[in-house]
Parts: sequence; C-alpha cells; structure tokens
Amino acid sequence: MHELTRPVGAGAVDFTALKNFAALRGQLRVSFTPRCNIACWFCHNEGDVPPPLTRMDRSQQPRERALNPDGYLTLLDALMGAGLKRVYFTGGEPLTAPMARPILEGLPQSGPDASYTLITNGTRVRTHRSWLSRVPLDKLKVSLHYFSDASLRAIAGTRIGIDTVLDGVEAAREMFPRVELNTLLQKENAHEVEQILDFALERRLPVQFIELVGTDFNEARAGSAVSADAILHYLRTLTTDEHVEVAGVGQGRRVFRIDGIEIDVIHRNLGRHHVGQCGTCPLRPQCVEGFWALRVDHNGGIQPCLLRDDLRLNVNELLADPDRLVSAVAGHITSFTEGTL
Repeated sequence: MHELTRPVGAGAVDFTALKNFAALRGQLRVSFTPRCNIACWFCHNEGDVPPPLTRMDRSQQPRERALNPDGYLTLLDALMGAGLKRVYFTGGEPLTAPMARPILEGLPQSGPDASYTLITNGTRVRTHRSWLSRVPLDKLKVSLHYFSDASLRAIAGTRIGIDTVLDGVEAAREMFPRVELNTLLQKENAHEVEQILDFALERRLPVQFIELVGTDFNEARAGSAVSADAILHYLRTLTTDEHVEVAGVGQGRRVFRIDGIEIDVIHRNLGRHHVGQCGTCPLRPQCVEGFWALRVDHNGGIQPCLLRDDLRLNVNELLADPDRLVSAVAGHITSFTEGTL
C-alpha cells in the first residue's frame, strides 16, 4: 500500500468533521514506539508491524522513527488546540520508549474537559515510578489479558511472571487517582476471566472486556477469539444495573455497575460507526470498529483507520507550521468522512 500524499494549505478548510469527531468523544491515540518487551499474539500495534511478527521474521520491521519529543508535543498542542480532547498514549509498550518521559513531562495543559491516559502492560510501571508519579496523566490503563504465568506465557510469549504485571497494577494505584484494566477475551484466558473480574472488584478498579479486532497480523490465530456472551451472562448474575452506550464513534458497549464499579463490555453485536470512506472500503466486512480514533505513529503518520495504512497522512513537514498541520488533519478527516480520499 502507498502512503497517501495530498496538497495542503490551499483554499478554505472545513473544520466541521474534525469538530464533530471531537464532540463525539473520538480518541487521539499516540504511539510512542512500536517496540514492546512482550509479544501478545493479537497485537495490532496501532497499524504498524507488531512484535510477534518481528520475532518470527526479522525482515519485517516497523516503520523508522521520525518524530522526536518536540515533534510529539507540537502535534499534541496543535490538535488539542483544534478541539481534540481524549488522548491515549500507546505503543508497543510506551514505557519502553526513552522519549516517554520528556513527552509526558512536557504535556500541554489538558483543560477541564480533556484527558490524558497511558495504556501499558504494567511491567515497567514500578521501574519508572520516580518520574511517572509526577506527570499530568488523568488515568493509567493496564492491559490484563492473563492471570497466571501459564496464560501470560501462552498469550504474550514471555517469561516475565504474572506477579510483575500485578505489581504494576498496584504501583499504578499508588500513583494515580484513576486506574483501569482491560482484558481481551480469548480461549487462552477464558478460564481466568472471572478471576480478573474479582481482582478488579476487590480493588474497585473499572475493567473493560473486549472482543478481538481481527487484522492481517493476527488472522493465523483468529480461532482464539471468544465471544463476549459468557461474560455478559456472568455479569447479569451479579447485577441488574446494565445499560447500553453508543457514543457516535466506534463500537457500542454494554455498561454494568457492581457496587458502584463500572464494568463495560465492547460487544460487536451493538454495531459500529462507519462513515463515508467506509461505504466503499473493501475491508468493511472484516471491520468491527469503524471510525473512532485518529492514530499517530512514531514515523509522523496519522491515519483514521487501523486496517488502512494507505490512508496515512504524513505530517512531518507540517510540524513547523501548526496552522497548516491542523488544516491538513481537518481536511484529511473531511475527505475520509465524505468518502473522497
């Protein structure tokens, strides 16, 4: 697939699509690195080559790095100034990136209705506690897809023990007022899902259960995907407090409350948010998400769809001019939502 190039800065720019995306709580997902110290089989690496594939075939490598910390901060400041509110820092494992510290320490003021969330596998949280405790994050989200050494090894291909991950959760709780968990439903952890839920409830941590997003990278093990039906049934034995939320972007979710703790399930049966470009997309039959996030990668690319790296917009040359940068992103979203890319 080719990287999209398009003229920018010419003529008036319609910011409606960008403003609508922000108003519907669309996410800006910012990847610090495609590298990770573990290798979960289902990893989509925000659209880059994931660690499991690189381990199997060294000829397949992620994109080269182009953004430095100043570039990240310029981009964040510009896009948040344009109205984007919900920022999620990802990877790979973001805490394996040396630039995580200067970026997180230098974050622009988020504002009263904006938020910064770091998504981590938990294994490096305690290691970076000295500086991580001082950064202006609103939330830390730990991926807890396993609850034993055996399932951790089967899912993530690592000899790191589950105690390290669970200690990362505890370290996060010591530092941040809000810590959440997320768990991908799969055959390898189906016997541990209720234990993960109990762990969360005992610590009063919100947890999200997620059905697999299929990509070319994980199709060889697509048979490991598990429906959310079992956890939905179990949650209904614990509470009658259930409702459905459809924010206008991405997939709908079923939200449960147990003793005031929110448990939500990303359930594909609730549909997804497709826009203009999706109507003619050849990958639509396998897409379970629709348009819900703008993804920024370490190479300086921004793309509105996980499955379509040919729709990436490279913004490296625009970082020196934030106004042109925002205009380019707004125009790109407009073209995507109108189906004219």
